[in-house]
Amino acid sequence: MEQKRDYYEVLDVDKNATEAELKKAYRKLAKQYHPDMNPDDEDAEHKFKEASEAYDVLSNADKRAKYDQFGHAAFSNGGAGGTYDFDMGDIFGDIFGDFFGMGGNRGRRNGPRRGGDVRTSVQIEFDEAAFGTSKVIEVMITEDCETCQGSGAKPGTKPDTCSRCHGTGQERIQQNTLFGAMTQVRTCSVCHGRGKIISDPCNTCHGSGKVKNKKKIEVDIPAGIDHGQSIRLQGKGEPGELGGPRGDLLITVYVKPHQLFERQGYDVHCTIPITFVQAALGAELEVPTLDGAVKYSIKEGTQTHTRFRLKGKGIPHLRNQNYRGDQYVTVKVEVPTKLNNEQVDYLKKFAEISGDEVHQQRKTFFDKVKDAFDDAIHG
Repeated sequence: MEQKRDYYEVLDVDKNATEAELKKAYRKLAKQYHPDMNPDDEDAEHKFKEASEAYDVLSNADKRAKYDQFGHAAFSNGGAGGTYDFDMGDIFGDIFGDFFGMGGNRGRRNGPRRGGDVRTSVQIEFDEAAFGTSKVIEVMITEDCETCQGSGAKPGTKPDTCSRCHGTGQERIQQNTLFGAMTQVRTCSVCHGRGKIISDPCNTCHGSGKVKNKKKIEVDIPAGIDHGQSIRLQGKGEPGELGGPRGDLLITVYVKPHQLFERQGYDVHCTIPITFVQAALGAELEVPTLDGAVKYSIKEGTQTHTRFRLKGKGIPHLRNQNYRGDQYVTVKVEVPTKLNNEQVDYLKKFAEISGDEVHQQRKTFFDKVKDAFDDAIHG
């Protein structure tokens, strides 16, 4: 006869393992070797039965004490017996939930459940995103029915206690299996976990105890928030079930584009035009910023697409309002498109003084390429 393995070795736990550690170890092995997950696999079936036997003994304080003192000899039949009297509901809820694609929380659906989150959005201006603002939004929120005060029953009546689960919302199912008698706890099939039966439902909420109402909520939008980010208002979502907490309200912020500024992280970028004279001689510019116009001096000979930085004139940091990004300003030299005769004369004189050639009609880039090509061919 094959010698039994040490129960602690079977579960791969220390001899001082806590109840939670034992349960975690057994859950892992049960999910791995359960026959339904391993059909026609005798080795997996043996390991599952071995793990179940080990957990039956070690999860019971009296049996564990006897086993620790006498080992397998503590039991007349050489093992723990054929009946596993521990509650398998949550363990096998996970196993069969995974196997049949139903999730792993069947045994826990009867307790308080958190309400669902509600999602909405709000649109704000660029400067509102930069410095923060407050908005009032409208959102559809589920609330307790005022007619029945959330009971679901018609006024003047009250829900009856479920006769199947006696108000607990759970029912115990005991089954005889190949591995002994097993008890599983599941949601009551009659009241669906509520513990109450509504014979005469409320006409307003039709027995649900909940109604949807349009609600106005004031939202403080923090400075520095960016396009697409969300704000979470805890406890402002759907109400919970069976005494569970409310969900949250999630508000996605959409920022309108600005006609002048563009945001990159916490920095702000913009482009401003300057004249040829300002670029050539230097000038004091009036530069727009989120805080208003500021003065900035550019040097003589400034080239188009030159960029300069205004430190601390960007967006405040979302997590630390004491820090701000910078503003980057790019200058673009605008060439006049219409000149009067006097201006033309002065520019010609300027060109002559500078040694530049002046032509009424200058060759285009493509003309120059064509000439160079012809010279290469004809020598």
